[in-house]
Amino acid sequence: MTDQAAAPSAAIDEPTAPASGGSWLAASRVGTIVAGLPAALTDGAVLVFALWTLLYHAALPLGLAPSWTFRVWLAASLALLLLIALTRWRHRRVGSSHTAGGAPDTAGGAPDTAGSAPDATGAGPASDADPAAGRTGRAAVVRRSLAALVLVFGTVAAITAGLAGTPAGAELSWWVPASAGIVAATGLVLLTRQTWRTWRDTAATRPPAPTARQSAYALLVAGGAAAASLFLARNTPDDIYYVGRSVWVAERDNVPLNDFLFSENVLPAMASQPPIASIEVLAGALARFLGISAASATWYLLLPLLAVLAVLALWRLVQRWAPRRPVLAFTVAIAFLALVCGPDAALGNFHLPRLYQGKGMFVSAVVPLMWLYLTRWFDDRSRQGLLLIAALSITATGLTTTAAIVLPLLVGGAALMMLLVGRWKSALAVGAAALTYPIGAVVISQLVLGSANEAAADVNFYDAAHTYRRTFEIGIVGVIGGLALWCGPLLARRRSPALLAAGGTVTLSVLLVPGVLEWLSALTGISVVLWRVSWLFALPALIGLLCTVWLPTRLPAVRALAGVVLAAVMVGSFAGYAVPMWDERSGVLVHDRPTWKIRTKQLAIARFVVGLDRPDGLVLAPESIMRAIPLLTTEARVVLPRDFFLIEYDINSQFSRDRLLLTRFANGGPAAQRPSAEEVGAALERLDVGTICVYSQNRYARQTGEGFGYTTFARRKADPPVHPNAVTCLRRG
Repeated sequence: MTDQAAAPSAAIDEPTAPASGGSWLAASRVGTIVAGLPAALTDGAVLVFALWTLLYHAALPLGLAPSWTFRVWLAASLALLLLIALTRWRHRRVGSSHTAGGAPDTAGGAPDTAGSAPDATGAGPASDADPAAGRTGRAAVVRRSLAALVLVFGTVAAITAGLAGTPAGAELSWWVPASAGIVAATGLVLLTRQTWRTWRDTAATRPPAPTARQSAYALLVAGGAAAASLFLARNTPDDIYYVGRSVWVAERDNVPLNDFLFSENVLPAMASQPPIASIEVLAGALARFLGISAASATWYLLLPLLAVLAVLALWRLVQRWAPRRPVLAFTVAIAFLALVCGPDAALGNFHLPRLYQGKGMFVSAVVPLMWLYLTRWFDDRSRQGLLLIAALSITATGLTTTAAIVLPLLVGGAALMMLLVGRWKSALAVGAAALTYPIGAVVISQLVLGSANEAAADVNFYDAAHTYRRTFEIGIVGVIGGLALWCGPLLARRRSPALLAAGGTVTLSVLLVPGVLEWLSALTGISVVLWRVSWLFALPALIGLLCTVWLPTRLPAVRALAGVVLAAVMVGSFAGYAVPMWDERSGVLVHDRPTWKIRTKQLAIARFVVGLDRPDGLVLAPESIMRAIPLLTTEARVVLPRDFFLIEYDINSQFSRDRLLLTRFANGGPAAQRPSAEEVGAALERLDVGTICVYSQNRYARQTGEGFGYTTFARRKADPPVHPNAVTCLRRG
């Protein structure tokens, strides 16, 4: 692996003598296209999805059908992409007529003026040498002292944070890593501010743009991720809302503004899920347009596309921030996502297994792209850059309401660093561009629809220590994550990447101080999703940067070998001490063909129930079956789609208690846990249950149903006759 700085993007295997001019020109053009393809795909996707979100939000108060909005969006997207292509073609023609031998900007947007020289510590060259003033005098001593401070306290914070929660660190107070982390983050801020004075007086050089080979590798990895997404299945309880909403849009061609899980768009909607997100409506409209099921449109069409975009977004940030060996750093970042997936909140679990859920795409693609766009904006302050930031904030709003929580913290950390170096206009501009839409959308929705349910908001809360463990892990993996958090910015390319990475570190370090998240919870009234504040830090990218460390030796081979060894150690640690994405312990099943993200047994039974000639009324079935039915159709209304959502409707109300009781009845189990026949009969009548489908082994449920006038009308047989998958269905007489 060669250093990135050794291969300027303007010369892609340029021959010294054009023996065959036509073939060389064609190869050069192909190389230029391949090199710029990741930027074109991701930037284009941001713009067209932002356009979709704007159209969706405009159509929402008017009650326009999603199918109509979808067709308008298709036409407008095509026109927008053609306009962008024409504009860039004209700019290139104008540029080529005024300059000779200039290379196009394959990274997209205006030229980058950031330096590609040493990292923030000045410890090693990235592409050009430090000025003499940076190596001598008092300023150099201060920088070295601050770098040492960051390394020492950052390492202490990483080790203690990783050990906290393990048997070895059971008695360790969280104040130890939190305090050391604050000291390291403060040192980073002082260091980047100190070195900024040197960078400001140094002639800036343009960082290398990606080469054709580098981009081809990233595209290959993205294609592999897209293919893998079809065969990996992780059925999560959240699917019943996200995919279920798409199913409603595909079948009904309207956006459900009220509850669509417990009622026919009649009951009040869940206050914790305002209709701001647009991605589920897009999936439903796409399914209706193509005449396929919403689940197929989500899992067979959208998911592979989202996987490509998420991988390319990560590549672009790593390539921009890495001072050297970007391909190696990107490989380590991808390995981290693939191999660290055991806990439910691991970033790997929000990648391929859950990209179709807007929050998964937000943390996997929007966060790295926002850091990339902020870096480019701080470098060149072009109108194009600001437009992309605004478009990305709209895209984030269309993916998840979490954007209104995480984006202010992310952009706030970056803006803080801009203010500290005197760029207050840049900070104000980027704050307005990035935060106006997501915050405005949430505020307006809350004013119109009401505030979030307090009981739902407070059902779970994770303090600073648990927030760290849920994202960064514990043990050796947690230590590596901590090194990325508190020492990673030292390795970022100097100037803007180092400055902004330090902003992310200081912001998250403050949030991890005991008591800060509790204060935010009391201030905002939300608790259940506050642990997602850790998403503001582009953790996979900074973990990748750990293998770009520079050694003070004149032997390039030794430096390259050191990077490879570090990468191998990290990947080996992930493989040995974490749970990979394809392991059942991650909740993921690997299939031999493209599949829906529902377990085969539940899907088969749910299809059987949906296909029956059922009477009016709710469908009662075992809990796992009732979670699968809404992913197939809205025509079969079930007793309990998901028990977690009952918090929105008062968990102690008769409405909730009846559903929980009947679900326990349908699940079967020991006699001591069965509800009485009288309780069951009353709940069946109150909820107007028309169909009861239970496993044939559940004799108590069958006999009780028959006692209340339900008659058997369908059986799903299995081999042998008494089989766990055999189902008996009864209908109201």
